[in-house]
Amino acid sequence: MTKRDTSITIALIGAGGKMGCRLTDNLKRSDYVLLVCETSVEGKDRLTERGLTPTDNEEAVAEADFVILAVPDAKIGSVSEQVVPRMKPGGTLILLDPAAAYANQVKLREDCTFVVTHPCHPALFDEQDTPEARQDMFGGIAAKQDIVIALHEGSREPFDEAKDICIRMFAPVVECHEITVEHMALLEPAAAEVVTAAAACIMKEAMDEVIRMGVPAAAARSFMLGHIQIPLAIAFNQVNPFSDAAQIAIDYGYEKIFKPDWKQVFTKASLDEVLKRMLHLQEQGEVK
Repeated sequence: MTKRDTSITIALIGAGGKMGCRLTDNLKRSDYVLLVCETSVEGKDRLTERGLTPTDNEEAVAEADFVILAVPDAKIGSVSEQVVPRMKPGGTLILLDPAAAYANQVKLREDCTFVVTHPCHPALFDEQDTPEARQDMFGGIAAKQDIVIALHEGSREPFDEAKDICIRMFAPVVECHEITVEHMALLEPAAAEVVTAAAACIMKEAMDEVIRMGVPAAAARSFMLGHIQIPLAIAFNQVNPFSDAAQIAIDYGYEKIFKPDWKQVFTKASLDEVLKRMLHLQEQGEVK
């Protein structure tokens, strides 16, 4: 911990929410001056349980060198409209998801810097050091994870400091990958949610379907979880090739389940469409 941390003030908006509490727990252990902001009764109660007293949003934003928005994606646009004009000159806004930034929904200022970051979450095949870390599947408590970060707008110097803040708030972090906001949007929502999360839900539905057809639930769960890990290990880690019979079944699955043009989810048109839905943008042309 360097001495400069004691002179840096951070305002965490939404500090009492689910993600906000994770960040609060990590940042309050640092030497930064942390101002926690929360409007909901439940969120304020969570902060009180942590021995923290919320600061008024306007007061905290005006004082902060760095402002972190731990709010739902659909609210980032409206919240940034309120927050950004009140930031001090040279201040930095940190967003926790690329959706609003990619869709040009974030209020900007020429004299401020805007940074987007997101956790990679603990990787499936990485070793963790303790039982607690192995149970921390989301990351940010005990499990090691990587993060990604992007400079959306602004200056390099505050971005480098923002990177240190992001590493601490998602700790323990192994590596911080610097990418672009567009790269981050291709990763999420496109790759991680549109494709991967949808596939995970299909796998769960497949298990539920065979249980409905009479397979004992315990046997189905054990069999499916094992057979989820094996193809992932083959596809991602190349532990061994798929058998000839398995490859035939995979090809059949592609024919029956997936559209031939499924990779169009990575086009700008598709990204614009899904982000419009995620951010609840009703008027055409709001995603640019």
